Amino acid sequence: MKKLWITTLFAVLGAPAWAAPRTVTLSIPTMDCPVCPITVKKALVQVDGVTRAEVNFDKRQAVVTFDDAKASVAALTRATQDAGYPSTAAGGAK
Repeated sequence: MKKLWITTLFAVLGAPAWAAPRTVTLSIPTMDCPVCPITVKKALVQVDGVTRAEVNFDKRQAVVTFDDAKASVAALTRATQDAGYPSTAAGGAK
């Protein structure tokens, strides 16, 4: 019985924390042509943990859904910056 309890304890404590999907809207004011969203989306979906990225040229925004155990808002803004399109979080992440 003691062995079962110890095994269960290690299984619970050793399990990774459950990640929560988060969605953030990024403001990307430097997108200046209709082709820019293709580059931005490509950069965002390459970030580990991103499950969805929708980029809107007219609004100069990207709505990104990601696994918060694998990615962060900082990683997303770094990805757009590295692609040549600096971004900031517009409002709070959900």
